[in-house]
Amino acid sequence: MDIFLKEHQESILGVIEGFDRIIFKGYLTSMFPDGAFGRYLYKRGVLLKDAGQFFESETETLIQHAKTTAEQAGRPYRYLESAHTHASGQSKEAMAQAIAEQDGITEGLVCIFSVLEPCVSFAVVGNRKTQRREVVRRNRRCLHLYWYLIDPVFGWMHVRIQTWAPYSTQIYVNGREWMCRQLQHEGIAFERSDNKIIWTSDFEATAKLTEKFKHTDWPNFLIRQVAMVNPLLPAIAAAGFDGYWFGIDQAELATDILFKSRGDLERIHADLVNAAIIGFGATDVMRFLGRKPHHAFTGEVVIDSKKRPEGCRIKFRIRRNSIKLYDHLNVLRIETTLNNPSEFKLLTSSENAAGKVVCRWCPMRKGVSNFWRYAEVGQGANSRLIDALANAPLKGNATEALDHLCRSQSKAGQHIAAFNPVTPENVALFKALLAGEFSINGFRNSDLQDKLYSTDPANPTEAKRRTHRTSRLIAKLRGHGLIAKVQNSRLYRVTKNGVKAMWAAIRFRCLDFPAAFNMSESFAH
Repeated sequence: MDIFLKEHQESILGVIEGFDRIIFKGYLTSMFPDGAFGRYLYKRGVLLKDAGQFFESETETLIQHAKTTAEQAGRPYRYLESAHTHASGQSKEAMAQAIAEQDGITEGLVCIFSVLEPCVSFAVVGNRKTQRREVVRRNRRCLHLYWYLIDPVFGWMHVRIQTWAPYSTQIYVNGREWMCRQLQHEGIAFERSDNKIIWTSDFEATAKLTEKFKHTDWPNFLIRQVAMVNPLLPAIAAAGFDGYWFGIDQAELATDILFKSRGDLERIHADLVNAAIIGFGATDVMRFLGRKPHHAFTGEVVIDSKKRPEGCRIKFRIRRNSIKLYDHLNVLRIETTLNNPSEFKLLTSSENAAGKVVCRWCPMRKGVSNFWRYAEVGQGANSRLIDALANAPLKGNATEALDHLCRSQSKAGQHIAAFNPVTPENVALFKALLAGEFSINGFRNSDLQDKLYSTDPANPTEAKRRTHRTSRLIAKLRGHGLIAKVQNSRLYRVTKNGVKAMWAAIRFRCLDFPAAFNMSESFAH
């Protein structure tokens, strides 16, 4: 990120990093092994034939607890007859926020919603082969309770509980909510729009708060939340079953770059968006999200853009993890969303048979103990993306850059032929050179060949011919000052002038000329 900040330092106020949306899931995992829930019913003195009535009574206990709590707090309890989501136009969260605003609630319980939703639950069914009843897990619909709260520390949040066994829970918190409350508590001035801080008087303090949030004592906080919504926990513990295990179901890591004005951001935003769409490929996205290209990779890499009322959004996605770039007022946000942490690695240590400590990299899991590693992974991905865009050229110097590219050059007495910036071959070459991984690691002759040729050489003669052709291209690129050799290595890097000139050529062929030509055609008709 330092590269981008240095390049645009005159327009930037500062940077705010940290978590945005976080969703935790809690499970009574001691009930999941085969036969475990049958033992739980036995410990509770419930026969399998009476399990249905037992489940119903437990569900009623959860519902009555919610209704009683809402009544004592003077807050509404509402049953929602249909789904209320962002996709349907009015989410449950928006309804709860409207209630809080209408009633002037600034802390404590806001409301409780109950709604039928799909879930995985236990049921007792007959087995025709054994002629006996048995406990099975199956998909069904059951009542879920949504407790919407304004916590004194974490601000706006909600807790959802499934009212049918095994009583799974979901807890939502927002890192920006927490940060705003901390800034307010410490008397630090700031301005907020939606879930973004658009100005603060002390960026150093926000950085310290970000570091503090990484080391939150999540188990104690989460246990308090489930104890609040689940009155069955004492009976479950008395039957000899452990409490909830908590995992991170989804985490968003946001890096907000605050510009001095909306105009400063708009001056470069269109070029950043175009560079992200045209300049990056699947390999770049994999590197942003911490993956190395591998022949055994079977996932799908997606790059898409979407225009919204508040701005333009570019999203890169690999399987269930994604990274996106969008603007809001004077804020440029880069946001990594982690749904599948096993795509990343975590350094672990263990003792071998000889008693020696052995360290190795293992797939990262969803346990809350890895919360700090989520922060490292997300911020690293954000930094790689924005640094790859650091040298995205602006429109102002495009003509001069193209003129220089179209003229032949002379270097050390040798004639260097001019580039034709509109031929498909040269534009393909420029796109390959502006690949994200080249801007980070540099490239060799073989790396450039991999970009230019989609198939392997048919024979050694063809391989040699490709190497010589690529060497001549590299010499021509160096003669025009588009790339430079890294000292004491076989690596090359694209120069700042190279980024400016090659991007101007790509933009001219792929964006500006087609748009201008289509416009002239429409006028002609």
